[in-house]
Amino acid sequence: MYKKFLIVLSIFAFLITSVKPDESVIKELKKGGNIIFIRHAIAPGGGDPENFKLNDCSTQRNLDSQGIEQSKRMGLFFKNNNIPIDLVLSSEWCRCKDTAKFAFKNYNTFNALNSFFSPKFEKNKEKQMKDLNKFLENWQSNKNLILITHYVVILESLNKAVSSGEIVITDRKLNILGSITKY
Repeated sequence: MYKKFLIVLSIFAFLITSVKPDESVIKELKKGGNIIFIRHAIAPGGGDPENFKLNDCSTQRNLDSQGIEQSKRMGLFFKNNNIPIDLVLSSEWCRCKDTAKFAFKNYNTFNALNSFFSPKFEKNKEKQMKDLNKFLENWQSNKNLILITHYVVILESLNKAVSSGEIVITDRKLNILGSITKY
C-alpha cells in the first residue's frame, strides 16, 4: 500500500512540475504590446551581501547552475513560441544581467529596475518607482517589453509576490494578465 502511495505521489509531483503555461497566456504574449516583469532566475541566498559592489559580481549573489539553466529555458520559451520582443531591460545587479544574457542575449540595463531591498538602497525606492512608471507611461510598441528585476520592484509595481524566474504578464496599465512559473 505504501509503495502504491509513493508511486501515485511521484506521478502527481511530475504532473505539477510539468504544467505548461496556459495557452491563453501564450496567445496574449504573441499579440504583443504587453509589459513582462521577470524576477531574476535562481540565485541562492537572500538580499545582498554586506560587501556588495554594483560593478563587482564577486561581491553579489549570483545565479547558480540551476539559475543559468532556468534562464536558458526561459529564453527558449520565448523563442519557441515566437513571442515578439521590443526591448529587454535589466536591473544593474549581476543576477538580473546574467538572467537577461542567458535568456535573451541582448539587453540594456535600467537603474529603475534595481533592488531597494537592503537598507543601503532603500533610499532609492521612490525615485526608481517614479522613473519606472514614467518610462512605462511613455513606452510604445506593438511588441512586448521585458523587465528583468527583483522581488521588491515587482511587489511594489504589481502588488504580487513572485518566485525566482517567475514571469508576470501585464497590459500597459499594469493589470496582470497571467503568470508563468514553468516553461
